Amino acid sequence: MMNELLRVTNLTKRFDAQDDPVVNKVSFTVNPEEIFAILGPSGCGKTTTLRLIAGFERTDQGSIQLKGKTLECPYTHRSPEKRGIGFVFQDFALFPHLTVMDNVIFGLRDIPKSQKTARAAEMLELIGMMPFSKRKPHELSGGQQQRVAVARALAPRPEILLMDEPFSNLDAVLRQTTRDEVRRILKEARMSSILVTHDQEEALSVADRIGVMENGSLIQIGTPEEVYYRPKTKFVAQFLGRTNVFPAMASGLEANSNIGNIMLDRPARGDVLISIRPEHLTLEHTTPANTQGISGVVLNKEFKGHDITYHVKLERCNCIVHTDNRMPFSVGDNVVVKPLEPAVVLDKS
Repeated sequence: MMNELLRVTNLTKRFDAQDDPVVNKVSFTVNPEEIFAILGPSGCGKTTTLRLIAGFERTDQGSIQLKGKTLECPYTHRSPEKRGIGFVFQDFALFPHLTVMDNVIFGLRDIPKSQKTARAAEMLELIGMMPFSKRKPHELSGGQQQRVAVARALAPRPEILLMDEPFSNLDAVLRQTTRDEVRRILKEARMSSILVTHDQEEALSVADRIGVMENGSLIQIGTPEEVYYRPKTKFVAQFLGRTNVFPAMASGLEANSNIGNIMLDRPARGDVLISIRPEHLTLEHTTPANTQGISGVVLNKEFKGHDITYHVKLERCNCIVHTDNRMPFSVGDNVVVKPLEPAVVLDKS
C-alpha cells in the first residue's frame, strides 16, 4: 500500500441548507508525486471540492488530512496560508506590474531575503523561463504565463499543488503543448497535484489517476485506462469520449444486442446496458459470406487523416465506428459491423 499524502473523506458542502449538496460525500486519496484529476461537467462540484481542500471554503461534513494532519473538518479549519498547499488559478493571477522574477519571488515569505532570488531562479530554470525573467506578463504568451504561475506556486515548496482549469484560457495548440510541459514540470519537481478540468482529453493525458464527478459525487476513480476502457456507468462512458450504448440481453459472458451477439467484459444475466467504444468496432463490406455481425448502411463519414469515423444505420439503431484510414467506405455503402473487443456492462445506477 502506497504512503498516501492527502486523504479526503466524506467531504460535503451546501451553500444553502435547503439545497442539495454541491459536494456530496466525496472521498479520495492522493499519493506522493501523483497527479490526480477531478473530471466533470460545469456545475458538478469539482471546483468547490478544490476550494475546500485549499481552505477557501468551510466544509459541512467530512475531513481533509494532509500527511496525517487534519486541515479541515466541521470543528477544525486551518487557514489557507497555513496548509502548505499551492494553488494555480484559471486566469493565472500574475501581477502585471511585476517582472517574471518578481512574480515568482512574491510568494516566498518565510525564507531569508537573500535566498529568495536563488529559489525563484531555480524555479524559472525548471520551467525554462530564466531568459524571460525580466519581462512583464503582457510580454509573454499564454502558455508562458501559465508556466510562470506554476513556478510561483511551486516556489514555496508546498506539499501539494491544486490547479483549477489551468489550461482553459489557452487556444487549442497552446493548450496541448502547455499541459505537456506542466506535466513534465510537476514530475521533475516530484510534486503531488490535483487538477480540476472538464476536458476529458486533458485529464486522460495529464493525470496518473482520474476521479469522474457527477452532481457533486465522485462516481468512479481509476487510471486513465481504467475509466476509459471500463466505465462503470453510462455517464462515465459517454463523458470520457464517444461510445455506443445499447440495451442487451445477457447470458453469462455473451449477450444479444442491437449489433448482434457480442462478448461481455464480465458475467451478467438478463436485461443490461452495454457500452462499446467506436474503435472497438470494425466494418466489412456486405457479402454472402458474412454471416457474423449486423448489416447496415453508412450514413456519414468523417475523414480525419489518421483515422475515419463512420456513422452507420442499423436495423434497430445507429452506431459510430472508428477505423484507420485504410478502410475507405463511402456514404451509402452496405456494411457489416463487427466487434473487436468485449462490450462493457454498465451499472444501472
